[in-house]
Amino acid sequence: MKGIIFTEFLELVEEKFGLMMVDDIIEKSNLVSGGAYTAVGIYEFSEMLQLLQNLSKNTKLTIDDLLLVFSEHLFKALIKSHPNLVAHYKDPMNLLASIENHIHVEVQKLYPDAQLPTFEMVEKTPTKMVMIYKSDKALYVLGKGLMEETFKLFKVKGEITYRKIKEDGTEVEFTIIKS
Repeated sequence: MKGIIFTEFLELVEEKFGLMMVDDIIEKSNLVSGGAYTAVGIYEFSEMLQLLQNLSKNTKLTIDDLLLVFSEHLFKALIKSHPNLVAHYKDPMNLLASIENHIHVEVQKLYPDAQLPTFEMVEKTPTKMVMIYKSDKALYVLGKGLMEETFKLFKVKGEITYRKIKEDGTEVEFTIIKS
């Protein structure tokens, strides 16, 4: 997993819960990296899981709730760092429809070793999309949060629901409705 995800996650934890919480979740985790991350490094996904689990225990928030909070922070950081990725889109539906064929292609150019989920378009109209998310990391809630942030960016109302195709969350069907 790319280091930028770790650095942004720990920045969020510090911002929302304090530096002591960052130290505590790192200390309680068995991290090969020792909890020292760089944005360009690559780290084991298991480290992120440990950090999330320890933060969840400490805050009594579910991992899904933490991922939604993180998605808001991560979206803002990514837009700030790479505004050109979304600059020419005028509508959240068009941006979301381009995840696989544009956004992820550009991300791979920036971070060639990034392991990204796939999004297969099943249905697309101007006001409705159905996409299948696939990832061995099962971070579909983070994906949902990033989609919600996309609607906020364009100041458009929308509803995003999902249905697990595989119970472990590695394959999920998203239905996105623009209001």
